[in-house]
Amino acid sequence: FNAKGTDDLEAACKTADLISCATLSTEPLVRGDWLREGTHVDLVGAFKPTMRETDDAVMVKCRIFVDSFEGASAEGGDVVQAINSGAITKSDILGDLFGLTRGEVKGRETDGECTVFKSVGHSLEDFVAAVAVVKAVEK
Repeated sequence: FNAKGTDDLEAACKTADLISCATLSTEPLVRGDWLREGTHVDLVGAFKPTMRETDDAVMVKCRIFVDSFEGASAEGGDVVQAINSGAITKSDILGDLFGLTRGEVKGRETDGECTVFKSVGHSLEDFVAAVAVVKAVEK
């Protein structure tokens, strides 16, 4: 695993396998034309409809997964704004965290696909983190 800081966001995105955003940005930081084949984009910030970490091109280029359909389509700025602009529709959201973890929804289907996971802070994520901490302490 190789992680490092940079002052050149565009260059970093163009070479990254994984991009994770956890910001309060209201303007896109990551652009779809910066993504190479197989990149996964993890969006944790932009938890209000007026916030945004990616542009429409990211949402169009990637297979879209969310923590919850209801939360992401109502609160997740990256999803809400892309739907409102007409770049995507709700049907472009291919699955949620429940379906992914149960194997009911296929995630990445090829190594070259770009994927995006939009989280708005579903309580299931907090629960899973708490269980992991308890298990680690018990060891």
